[in-house]
Amino acid sequence: MQDLIDSLRQTVGAAHVLTEGDLSAYELDWRKRSRGKSLAVVRPGSTLEVAAVVKTCAAAGVSIVPQGGNTGLVVGSTPDDSGTQIVLSLQRMQAVRAVDAANLTMTVEAGCILQNLQNVADQAGFLFPLSLGAEGSCTIGGNLATNAGGTQVLRYGNTRELCLGLEVVTAHGEIWNGLSGLRKDNTGYDLRNLFVGSEGTLGIITAATMKLAPRPAATLTAWAAVPSLDHAVTLLGLAHQHLGAGLTGFEVMGQFALSLVAKHYPQQRVPLYLDTPWCVLLENSDSESETHARERFEHLLELAMEQGCVSDAVVAENLAQAHALWHVRESISMAQAEEGLNIKHDISIPVSRIPEFVRHTDALLTQQIPGVRLVNFGHLGDGNLHYNVQAPAAGDAAEFLRTQEDRVNTLVFDAVVAHGGSISAEHGVGSLKVGHLEHYKSPVAMALMRSIKEALDPQNLMNPGRVVQVANAGF
Repeated sequence: MQDLIDSLRQTVGAAHVLTEGDLSAYELDWRKRSRGKSLAVVRPGSTLEVAAVVKTCAAAGVSIVPQGGNTGLVVGSTPDDSGTQIVLSLQRMQAVRAVDAANLTMTVEAGCILQNLQNVADQAGFLFPLSLGAEGSCTIGGNLATNAGGTQVLRYGNTRELCLGLEVVTAHGEIWNGLSGLRKDNTGYDLRNLFVGSEGTLGIITAATMKLAPRPAATLTAWAAVPSLDHAVTLLGLAHQHLGAGLTGFEVMGQFALSLVAKHYPQQRVPLYLDTPWCVLLENSDSESETHARERFEHLLELAMEQGCVSDAVVAENLAQAHALWHVRESISMAQAEEGLNIKHDISIPVSRIPEFVRHTDALLTQQIPGVRLVNFGHLGDGNLHYNVQAPAAGDAAEFLRTQEDRVNTLVFDAVVAHGGSISAEHGVGSLKVGHLEHYKSPVAMALMRSIKEALDPQNLMNPGRVVQVANAGF
C-alpha cells in the first residue's frame, strides 16, 4: 500500500496524509465505544483534491470513510480495525463561499463548523437555524450526511429542509455541482435529497447551499413543570394554537435526566424538577415587538395553568437567563456520560402516541431489569425522544452495556415500531443500527436501498458497513 500512500501525499501534500502518531481524534468514535485503525488519515483542501483522492482509492480498491467533526453517535464515521481503510477528513475545507442576501442563502464547504456558520449568518443580519449540542465541533457536511435535527426542527425542519443544493464527489471520483440555490427545480430525480442522510455511503458531500432566515425581533424562553407526558402533549397543542409559527422549540425532560445534571454539574441551577415528573422548555421566536410577544407567551402559560397541564412556570427575563435554561437541557447528555456508559436510543414516535409508548416501555424495562434507570428527554415538539437506559445505581455500567444492550435494544425497538415510530430519528444508522434496519424496515425498502447503493457505489468503497449491508465488495 506504500504506492497508494505516496500517491495520496502527492495529491494533498505530505503534511495532510497522517499515518503515525496519535490518530485517536479520527479513529475513536465520539462516545468512546469503538476504536478503529486506519491505513491513513487524508485531509484534502479542495473539492478537486477530494475527487483525486477518491479516484486513487477506487483504482486501488481501498474503501473510504468520510469524516467531518467526528461527533456522530452511531459509529458511522470512524474506520474499522482492519488498518485498510482511508479516513477522508474534510476539516480543512472550511470556506464560506458566498452569502446571497437576496436569495436568503449561504454556500459553504463541508468542513465548516456549525457554530461558525451561525456566526457568519448573524453577522450578515440573518439566522441559520440549525442548532444542536455539538455545534461547536460538528461540521455542516456531517450534519447533512446524517440529516441532523436539533432543537429548532419544530419550526425550521431537519438539515434536509435547510438545504437547497449540494456539491458531491461520487464514488467514481466525479464532481456533481448542484449548488444552484433554487427553491424550485423540477428537472428529474431529487439527487440532493438522495445524498442528504446517506452517511457518506453514496458519495462525499463537499459543499452545500443552505437556507437563511430573517432574525426574529424577539425570542422568549420558558421552563414549565408538567404533571405528566399527557399534559405535556396538551401544552404543545395549546402552544401551536396560541403561538402558531412562532413556536420554535418544545423540549421535554424527565426528572431523573434533570437530577443527573444537578448531581454532576451542581453549579447549574436546575429549576422545577424535584417535585414534578416532567419539565418542558419552550421557545417562541417572533417578528413582533418583545412586549407583545411576551404578553402572548405569558398568556399561554396562564391558560395552561388554568387547564391544569402546567403546575408552575418561569419565563426568562433576559438572554443570559434563556441561555442558562438551554444550557441545563443541553447538559443532560454530558451528565449521563458522567454517570457511566449507557444504552442510547434516538427514536421518533407520533406525538399523540408518545405518552402511551413511554408508559408501556418504562413498565416493560423496569419489570425485565429491576433497578434500571431511564433517562428520557428530547424534542417532543417533533416527536423525537432520546430514550436512554442507564444501569442500576449499584451496577457496573460497562458490564451492563456489554450484557444488556442487545436485549434492551430489542425491547425498545419492538415497542417503537408497535407505536408507529422509527428506530432512528436524527442520529442516523451508522454501524450500530445497520443490523437492526434489516428487521425493522420492509424488505421492499431494503431492496430499493441496496439497488441505489449498487448503482452509485458498485465497488462498495464508500463507508462500507454503514446504513445498508451488502454481501461483499463488488456486489
